[in-house]
Amino acid sequence: MFGNIINIDDNKVTLVNLKQEAETNILNYHVIFAENDRKVVGEIVGINNEVIKILLVGEIKNDIFTSGVIKKPSFKTPARLIYKSELELILGSQDIAAKENLLIGKSTTYEGYNISTKINDFFTSHFAIVGNTGAGKSCGVARILQNIFYHNDEAMPINAHIVLFDAYGEYNSAFSKMNSLPNLRFKHYTTNTGFDDSQLIKIPAYFLDVDDLALLLNCKDSSMLPIIEQALKLVYIFTSENEQVVEYKNDIIAKSLQDILASGKNSTQIRDQIIAVLSKYNTDTLNLDTIISQPGYNRTIRQCLNIDAQGKMNSVGFVVDFLQQYSKVDLEKIESTADFTYTLDDLYYALEFALIGEGILSSETIYEKANQLKVRLHAIINSDSKKFFEFDKKIGKEQYIKEFFTANDGMPAQIVNVNFNYIDERFAKVLTKIFARLFFNYTVHLTNRASFPIHIIIEEAHRYVQNDNDLDLLGYNIFDRITKEGRKYGVILGLITQRPSELSTTSLSQCSNFIAFRMFHPADINIISNITSNVSNDTIERIKTLRPGMAMAFGTAFKVPLIAKLDLPDPMPASTSVDIEKIWY
Repeated sequence: MFGNIINIDDNKVTLVNLKQEAETNILNYHVIFAENDRKVVGEIVGINNEVIKILLVGEIKNDIFTSGVIKKPSFKTPARLIYKSELELILGSQDIAAKENLLIGKSTTYEGYNISTKINDFFTSHFAIVGNTGAGKSCGVARILQNIFYHNDEAMPINAHIVLFDAYGEYNSAFSKMNSLPNLRFKHYTTNTGFDDSQLIKIPAYFLDVDDLALLLNCKDSSMLPIIEQALKLVYIFTSENEQVVEYKNDIIAKSLQDILASGKNSTQIRDQIIAVLSKYNTDTLNLDTIISQPGYNRTIRQCLNIDAQGKMNSVGFVVDFLQQYSKVDLEKIESTADFTYTLDDLYYALEFALIGEGILSSETIYEKANQLKVRLHAIINSDSKKFFEFDKKIGKEQYIKEFFTANDGMPAQIVNVNFNYIDERFAKVLTKIFARLFFNYTVHLTNRASFPIHIIIEEAHRYVQNDNDLDLLGYNIFDRITKEGRKYGVILGLITQRPSELSTTSLSQCSNFIAFRMFHPADINIISNITSNVSNDTIERIKTLRPGMAMAFGTAFKVPLIAKLDLPDPMPASTSVDIEKIWY
């Protein structure tokens, strides 16, 4: 016993410091208040010559530690330092070779002790790894993942599926060792379009649905979605081997021409608009040279548009009558099949038909929005970005995902790294969302729920997982949806960031476990404090004083918040700071 209780305030207990030795190195040690069949556990958070302040953190009963204290110790209960036999209940198993255990690092309080958790407790919930630049995040992520794959030669997690969206291409070196092991593989994708196509990240254009295309084309509001929906319906029609394709095209063109003829504009405007449409959009049976036969003469559509000296198109009635044979197909009843394929070029062509099919020429607002989509799609088609959506074979989504997690030698790849270093932030954000949707939708439709778990780890997550306009545009944010629903389907999100305050508040709040390296910014400290109500402010404040390579681990996978010193990864990621002295001198 080293002190008597003199005050109990909420979850804090104050003892008289009987030894009156403030320099005694017991700060952050755990103490036990033993009462009958239970032991109340506390952590020393302050000490001076007069008093010792202890934060109550949990209880031990029947050799099981439970966070939180139901009943405070009495004033007569003696306090003692925790025994070694009790430490493992708090720090986690010391048998780090066991396949079910995940080593985080070494205890900074108890020399010679490891801090660990159960793999199941950590990786079945969403998690966040936060900290300032230079605090050790990248090394920490690499080390923790290495601890999974390298710590047990007899039990390899060969069925793991981890996707690492790597903002700077830092992690390729960290996992190169995996390819030399008998049952493990690391796969690397790049966004450098100058690399071999086998290494270039690609997703077939025909995988993109309305939501994906809305993100890709940077739609600002939901009014653009019907235009995309119409384009997708038309691209299905135009790329199918359907005998009615020409009939559908004719219907669309005819509808547009009828809208122009009924617009009330003068003859010159009507003529010019009809010529403009038929010059660009036409078929073998409906074009400017299509012959309209009437009793007594045959004229082309072009000839029927001639304007006389009085400014009238005297033969335009023939065109009106001729177009009546079309506009009989109900495009709304057409439903595409799941396995049809198309290219971005096909989509562009269909988008143009969608414009005229919706009577765009009569609505400047719709025309402007539709034209924006055309311009953006055209820019992608005429850039290197087009390569990311080109696929040299027809493939289904299930097969695509299986090949995504297959190394070049045909072995399953447990970690797939996607290097975003060669594309801009907006495009990287779009690709991240597209792939996240693809993985989520795939797991949702599995017959055996959660039979193919996928962990999506996003470096520099504050760039991509944000409070943006997706909710207004699509009705949901894919990352928020994954953090709220993904767990039951086996899709787990890991967020790595230096600015947790810039993350989507919904996504961050759904994280159950945190590895926090040193942080200083008040907004980042506050957001972590606000979403972890079971962690005291005093504990959160300690994040500010952590040394590089040290991290505080807390959440459902940890009995109490613990500070760990993480070993350096081997091999290291390419995330070391620049050595100014070496370069300058």
